[in-house]
Amino acid sequence: MKKNLNKSSLVRYSRQIVLKNVGTFGQKKIINSKVLIIGAGGLGCPVADLLARSGVGEIGIMDYDKVSLSNIHRQTLYTAKDVNKLKVDVVKKRLNLINKRIKINTYNRKASEKNLINIINKYNIIVDGSDNFKTKFLLNKYSLKFKKILIVGAISKFDGHIFTFDFNSKKSPCLKCFYQSEPSDEILNCEAEGILGSTANIVGAIQVNEVLKKILNIGKDLKSNILILDLLNLNFRKVLFKKKRNCVC
Repeated sequence: MKKNLNKSSLVRYSRQIVLKNVGTFGQKKIINSKVLIIGAGGLGCPVADLLARSGVGEIGIMDYDKVSLSNIHRQTLYTAKDVNKLKVDVVKKRLNLINKRIKINTYNRKASEKNLINIINKYNIIVDGSDNFKTKFLLNKYSLKFKKILIVGAISKFDGHIFTFDFNSKKSPCLKCFYQSEPSDEILNCEAEGILGSTANIVGAIQVNEVLKKILNIGKDLKSNILILDLLNLNFRKVLFKKKRNCVC
């Protein structure tokens, strides 16, 4: 059943609705969208927060971890009181405080072949906030299989990478078109490599921006490009890559 805007919603989202590229029609698209977030960490927290504030009607959160003290400097939905609590439980509670009109689904499990095949198809857009390439390639596989939009993010130190794949289009490359082989997870190891808290939140916010643009069908996206952010030196660049012959996509 399609959701409509009530008087309270018109006030809540008024600063979005006033944008000529959004309006009430666009806001209805947002509240009727369904987004799945894989990972409730440095990327997943700002993504979940901003999607809830924007009014995305149904948000899924998948993570199997508990909050640790070292998470708090960058994972903005948690406080010291949440240490040792399940991340998905804390995220759901916070998002309900932010916006009680949206539906929050939690999946306290590790993303795998067995569960993704039954979960991904329930959502329109998949947001990758994972910290390992095995999960990223699994999301690529099942987003491709079910023709979903996939927004991939990766962070390390002061750097961020973002991809947008729209598998509704047969012309879209996929993650395997960019990576010739699966990179080492040491690249994404925040414990060993370090991460500035603001880097995680900036990259997560850009992922949300990509999600909302796809929902609204506005602006330019990162189709066939990777956005590379060097936040230490304030260098931003897009690199074009092509669909590879004989790739899984």
